[in-house]
Amino acid sequence: MESDYDELDRRLVHALQIDGRAPFSTIAEVLGVSDRTIARRYARLRSAGAVRVLGGVDPTALGAVLWFVRVRCAPTASLPVAEALARRPDTSWVSLTSGGTEIICVVRTESEADSEALLLAKLPRTPRVEGVTAHSVLHAFYGGPDNLAGKLGPLDKEAIKRLRPPPLRRRRGQLRLDDGDRRLLALLATDGRAGLQQLATVTGWSPTTVRRRMTELREHGLLYLDIDVDWRIFGVHARTLLWLSVAPAHLEETGRALAGHPEIAFAAATTGPTNLYASVVCTSQRELYRYLTTRVAALPAITHLETAPVIRTVKQAANQA
Repeated sequence: MESDYDELDRRLVHALQIDGRAPFSTIAEVLGVSDRTIARRYARLRSAGAVRVLGGVDPTALGAVLWFVRVRCAPTASLPVAEALARRPDTSWVSLTSGGTEIICVVRTESEADSEALLLAKLPRTPRVEGVTAHSVLHAFYGGPDNLAGKLGPLDKEAIKRLRPPPLRRRRGQLRLDDGDRRLLALLATDGRAGLQQLATVTGWSPTTVRRRMTELREHGLLYLDIDVDWRIFGVHARTLLWLSVAPAHLEETGRALAGHPEIAFAAATTGPTNLYASVVCTSQRELYRYLTTRVAALPAITHLETAPVIRTVKQAANQA
């Protein structure tokens, strides 16, 4: 329950969202507490599963394509099918929605050449699957390194400025990964605060090489720091997925406007029957209704809206919606 968390928890989570690898001494100085307090508090939150710093990977930087796949099936089949999808290495954010009659998941395909037919061929073979719709992600307006904690966090502008790391330069060109890179990314995916010496041991590189390669991967947009958060820390519970249709001429401005809403955890333009997807987090169903009838209603280019409340998350990943 949210009463298990206090203001220092929320400030610490916000600080980690700004810079997940910031030294505890830096965070402690900005938050006005001791290093030991911050280290102890992070250890408690992490052991409770309330927050983890993770190294997120944007697979599109390597030419992969992300799909939102909607699988409709009989209620009695939804959980077994969802669990089968969750076991696949190319899926994330497998959720049951719409009263348990629909499964929504993110599926990664390795290249533009992969067709929708190839994507769907690997779905669990059962007659209880009644229909499938796939939407490929064309452009993300909010998500990845942009985490909802940055919107909900309580830190003021001065604290944010003190914690924010120097901006990275952006590199272009083809990026190739070797076995050392894969070991580096695998460890960061479980602990984004892993020390340089630990990373050096895993990769077989020197700490200096580890630091340099992490910077290169981040400059190419492949690696970013993310946090996996129990949103009850901020007093929010209900997660709802939105499928929206927008006039093409207004898709960019509507997506940007949607991304700016404090309730939005992820927003992207997609292919498929609808062309805009969003993940919304609210404190209650009443607040969801208020959000839909005020902020969303104020976006004139939206011609269709479908809501899908998440009733259970079977598999999640911090770097996806």
